[in-house]
Amino acid sequence: HVQLVESGGGGSVQAGGSQRLSCVVTDDANEFEWIGWFRPDDKGERVGVAVIDRDGRTGYLDSVKDRFTISRDTAKNTLYLQMNSLKLEDTAMYYCAASIIILQPASRLRRRSYNHWGQGTQVTVS
Repeated sequence: HVQLVESGGGGSVQAGGSQRLSCVVTDDANEFEWIGWFRPDDKGERVGVAVIDRDGRTGYLDSVKDRFTISRDTAKNTLYLQMNSLKLEDTAMYYCAASIIILQPASRLRRRSYNHWGQGTQVTVS
């Protein structure tokens, strides 16, 4: 049973600062077509923040473009999210998620496209 284990959150970071999240996949991450980071929106629904496929194609939420960068280390089965220029509105629980399905662009940031989830790591910007 695959597990996604997030880390790197906790504590508090000042607005304008940086933080890096990690997600270790306890299986071969290349088995997943898409893997990424999600957080709740204003309505409490998880939305994609940044996602990446096995070929390195990425997708970002508009509000984090040019501030966040997603990357993966296939040798370590680890996914990263480098967050720069953090804003108060970036405060949220961040979840790592993975999909075994080849996704069309319109589906890549949607929660229902992903069927494996981590427990989340809290990011607090103050």
